[in-house]
Amino acid sequence: MISLQEATEEVLQQERFLLYIYTPFCGTCSLAKSMLDKIESVHGEHIFYEMNASLNPDLMQEYKVESVPCLLIKDRDEVKEKVYAFRSIPNIYNYLMKYKPELFVK
Repeated sequence: MISLQEATEEVLQQERFLLYIYTPFCGTCSLAKSMLDKIESVHGEHIFYEMNASLNPDLMQEYKVESVPCLLIKDRDEVKEKVYAFRSIPNIYNYLMKYKPELFVK
């Protein structure tokens, strides 16, 4: 099973990424992560990176993350969106179609 990759300093320097930010004891975060895991499993590839907010307070301030779970979308070296309400897998797919359309090209 594919699971989210931990975000490294190198990843955070990329001009484009989808970063799932969580805390370990957050029930809503666990639910959000299961949605992202299912999406990766369907596509059979890594799509999202993950980061524990508790271990990265400086980045939380830098990116102005207000709460967890958060899907931070960076494209062309700028934060385009911060998704706090994951709602459903189809909702996350709406963001993927906008920011990662190559997933849907066969």
